[in-house]
Amino acid sequence: MPGQGLDGPGAAAHGQPRFVPGRDAPGRPLPVHGLHGRDVRPALHRVADHRLRQHAAEVRLALDRQRLDLLLYDHGHAPGQRHQRNRLLARSADRRPGPGKGQDHLGQCRRIPLRAVHGHARQKRIQGHGDELPAPETVGKGQGLIQQTFLQRNNLDRANSPYLRQHKDNPVWWQEWGTDVLQEAVGQNKPLFVSVGYSTCHWCHVMAAEAFSDPATAQFLNDHFICIKVDRETRPDIDQYLMHFIQAQSGSGGWPLNVFLTPDQRPVFALTYAPAQPMRGMQPLLMIAGKVLEYFNAHGTDIRPFNFSADMPEAARPGTILEELLAGHDPLYGGFGAGQKFPPHSTLLYMLYRLSIENHPESEKACRLTLDAMRRNGLHDHLQGGIFRYCVDRQWTIPHFEKMLYDQAMALWVFALAFRVLGDEAYKEMAVGIVRCLEETFAMDGLFATAFDADTAHHEGATYVWQSAEIKAVLSNEEFASFTASYNLPEAGNFEGAIHLTRKDDQPLKNSEEKLLTQRRQRPQPERDEKVLCGVNALAACALVQAGRLLGRPDLEEKGSRTVKKLLKVFWNGKQLTHALANGTVQKQSFLSDAAALLLAVTMLRESDEAWAGTMNVLAAYMSGFNEQCRWIESNQADFKPVAASAFDHPVPSAVSLAVMGLARGAVLNNAAVEALEYRRPLQSDFFNIAVMISQGLFHQVHSKAAIPWERLPANTIQVRGKPEADCFQGQCRPLNF
Repeated sequence: MPGQGLDGPGAAAHGQPRFVPGRDAPGRPLPVHGLHGRDVRPALHRVADHRLRQHAAEVRLALDRQRLDLLLYDHGHAPGQRHQRNRLLARSADRRPGPGKGQDHLGQCRRIPLRAVHGHARQKRIQGHGDELPAPETVGKGQGLIQQTFLQRNNLDRANSPYLRQHKDNPVWWQEWGTDVLQEAVGQNKPLFVSVGYSTCHWCHVMAAEAFSDPATAQFLNDHFICIKVDRETRPDIDQYLMHFIQAQSGSGGWPLNVFLTPDQRPVFALTYAPAQPMRGMQPLLMIAGKVLEYFNAHGTDIRPFNFSADMPEAARPGTILEELLAGHDPLYGGFGAGQKFPPHSTLLYMLYRLSIENHPESEKACRLTLDAMRRNGLHDHLQGGIFRYCVDRQWTIPHFEKMLYDQAMALWVFALAFRVLGDEAYKEMAVGIVRCLEETFAMDGLFATAFDADTAHHEGATYVWQSAEIKAVLSNEEFASFTASYNLPEAGNFEGAIHLTRKDDQPLKNSEEKLLTQRRQRPQPERDEKVLCGVNALAACALVQAGRLLGRPDLEEKGSRTVKKLLKVFWNGKQLTHALANGTVQKQSFLSDAAALLLAVTMLRESDEAWAGTMNVLAAYMSGFNEQCRWIESNQADFKPVAASAFDHPVPSAVSLAVMGLARGAVLNNAAVEALEYRRPLQSDFFNIAVMISQGLFHQVHSKAAIPWERLPANTIQVRGKPEADCFQGQCRPLNF
């Protein structure tokens, strides 16, 4: 499943979103710095991981000793003014974007005089780039001319990943990550240029149209590097490793994530977006690649391997968790932090489960404010249901229009639980709308597609935004009057001169909304990434099962059961659980996140049907193979190094938290001892902390011969088949009296 990520810097004032390179990333919990070094992320994503900071300092020191003058430049920093984003992809690759302000971080470093690799080799000045670069036919360390190999073409036309296929027409000789390609790099002593992204990443699209379509840039990369494209959603292990490197190097990261490595995969330098031509203080990819190549030729044997450990977040005191969460809450607009707003799925789940146990007025107020902001404002697709990725402003007005399956799954679980705990019918309606979104847009042959692009025909949000005259033309005069009374329709628009719908109140307007949706369906639609991810589909199954129980909708629980059965049929061969299905081909690699999410879904089904017991135990045993020396690893693939599993719960539950939750629930269902867990730092470990609640007896363990209707049970309940019939809670068991 998609792992954690980091969004690009900056969020502008209400109604004036700033779109910046790197902003397509889905929320990694490490610092993101704005143009002047200020941390502009919400508190939700700020992490004080002293171990990583210490390692980052060591990496900086090592690279300083190696005299890599590029280090201090973070290419995730963006120009101060908004890109003319809707025109970028329409431009030819060799045209420069319009003027703007920016800070030339690279220009503040000592400039490396670029020399040819050999003392008498011919040098060539690339017109328009100023610095002298090695001539394209010159290669490092006396290699001579590039060998005629299968690598001398763009091979992504053979790829199954939708994201990789988006780059099949680039003049860059892109390859897929694979053992044969990596062996060729070592054999030629040729460094790697690895570019990581995903299919709905806006700035990945921009870079594909600019730098990766620029003939001079492509020629230089082809001549001097082996270029590899990676879909972060199909290879989360590679993405996670390289993301840790860029964060250790510069303190921030995002996508597209571009990393130069030695032939044996030691990272040298990483950056996010880079233009094809110099613009607003940003040096072009061609110039950066030339400097990295010269550095590699001079110091390649001195570059040290990069290793990291994904330590657990710090322990937390149980009595202070809610207080710490509330300290980061935005009391004016809901959510967490005072900048761009991400849907805090795991945090809301934890707070709601706590509210099902104890009264906490401040926590309830914060939950309601955040839930109402998410459903009334711009995060919500008011016409078809579901939510967008995040909002670029504090007020939740303008979203990044990408739709992700994992967001729909987590939001469905959150709003179904909110309805059950808080009793507000509006939350039930929101949950039902998310189900509609899943059924009408994501559903695909019994499973769910991965995502919808933010752009339609290279214009972000074009499918979703309106002009007032368009709305008026669709509705009758009476309907339009009611619509303007309940929806905000600013005359000047709130998104690039158009209107993105937000609500003033909860007045039902189903007929008008259906008319507008019918009209919207006639427009061009955003592209759908039809890749099927096992773990994210398992999360969707969890959400459907929970929604069925919490909303009193058995049909949804049955839909979740069918989803799990289809996942087992497609991805499980009895010995191995694979990760993705794309273009009719099942990916070979296996990851902890998939096994953990599927185990969690099966534990839920086991509560209603004992027939799932065998599958649950087999998956639990399989998942134990990802635990080495009491440490969870995300993967151990033949073509890559073992990568430690993430333990941070944003934007979705981490692989570690899913694994721990699945094991805790499985132990309860097997009447076995539950491993004692301790609370971890809030905002980083909120889903993990729900598992802690289970381990400490804060979920009702209802033992009965037959399943009890869920509407008769508390929201925080695990049902166990067997005798004696009892309700065990906080270490005490009582006869059932529901």
